[in-house]
Amino acid sequence: MTNDKKSGRGSSARGMGRAALRGLALALVSLPGAVLCFVLSLVSIALIPIGVGIVTTPWVLTGVRAFADWRRVLAAEWGGVRIPPAYRPLPPDANPWSRTFGMLRDPATWRDLRWLPVDMTAGFVTALLPAVLLLYPLEGFAIAAGLWRVFVDSTGGTYWYGFVPVTDQTSAFGAAALGLGLLFCAHFFTARLLQVHFRLTRAVLGSNQGELAERVRVLTETRRDAVDTSAAELRRIERDLHDGAQARLVAMGMDLGTIEMLLEKDPAKAKQLVAQARRSSADALAELRDLVRGIHPPVLAERGLGDAVRALALRLPVATEVNVELTGRAEAPVESAAYFAVSEVLTNAVKHSGADRIWLDLHHTGDMLRVSVTDNGKGGAVVGAGSGLAGIERRLGTFDGVLAVSSPAGGPTMVTMEIPCALS
Repeated sequence: MTNDKKSGRGSSARGMGRAALRGLALALVSLPGAVLCFVLSLVSIALIPIGVGIVTTPWVLTGVRAFADWRRVLAAEWGGVRIPPAYRPLPPDANPWSRTFGMLRDPATWRDLRWLPVDMTAGFVTALLPAVLLLYPLEGFAIAAGLWRVFVDSTGGTYWYGFVPVTDQTSAFGAAALGLGLLFCAHFFTARLLQVHFRLTRAVLGSNQGELAERVRVLTETRRDAVDTSAAELRRIERDLHDGAQARLVAMGMDLGTIEMLLEKDPAKAKQLVAQARRSSADALAELRDLVRGIHPPVLAERGLGDAVRALALRLPVATEVNVELTGRAEAPVESAAYFAVSEVLTNAVKHSGADRIWLDLHHTGDMLRVSVTDNGKGGAVVGAGSGLAGIERRLGTFDGVLAVSSPAGGPTMVTMEIPCALS
């Protein structure tokens, strides 16, 4: 029983000392780091109008993110407080302009910048308090041990320890009593104060409810768009069947009925109708194949997205260079969405851009399927209501995908699509 008590006291003392040392290390390292990151961020963003900040800001903000991620790791390891990062992905080959404004449009970037002044003030204090509670009592004990004379002589009469004025040995014992009280408080509050520091970090760095509500709104819209798109696709299939293959099959049935009546009366006419029925059956079969290809191309199901995109490019009247780097296959819905998105972009390029050459790049990196379609046409493409690009954006949004368009007047036009997915 006695050993258990000693073990408990020893464990408590070690925990108190560990919390104090961690808090002291955080205070000494994070203060200059936060100040440096904050100053560099302000200077770099202020230099954007003259062009210098376009180059420096991505590097500075990347450093700020690394600093914030390091604090997230410490919060999880030292305090059990998890602060998941919520940075929007950036294309790995984006130019400095896109990277700068892509990072500045990210709400997580502004959370980082708001956190830096909080960390260098309230964060510094809450990190330093555990060490102060543990180490400051040592000064009170040293004063009671006789060092009060040195302190009093150095201050010229009265030395203040906390709120205790030390002028003689009696008041020095009062300083020791205050130190003992602080040490008693340190036993209970050192670890909790460090927790306060990490929870303060989570309160500022963590995503807020407003962003969660925005995420729910976006998901609701994309789900509604997916339902509307599916309904429109079903109506298109029904219309194509009714006006195409079904009409031909009805006409062919009528021809066969006429042939049956003419076989004995007018064999020559019956022979002509047989040839016409054969042509109608071939046309109906071709329309059915086109309809099936429009629903889910056989080459996509059999050989995957890469070969399906290559086959799509071969049917274009414009010279198209295709580069595919895929190590596996995505899920069927993702492949279908990517295929039809690429098909729509290529169709727009052929119809509207006036281009005589198209480049298509398809690869998968970092759990992200990325498709880039570039043409040397006249440019001017925009993502607007009623445009084909808006429909592609809605299609990709169903899978948390994004669409980016760069199309200055005079060209070239570059359409980039990204869909988060894993390859099997």
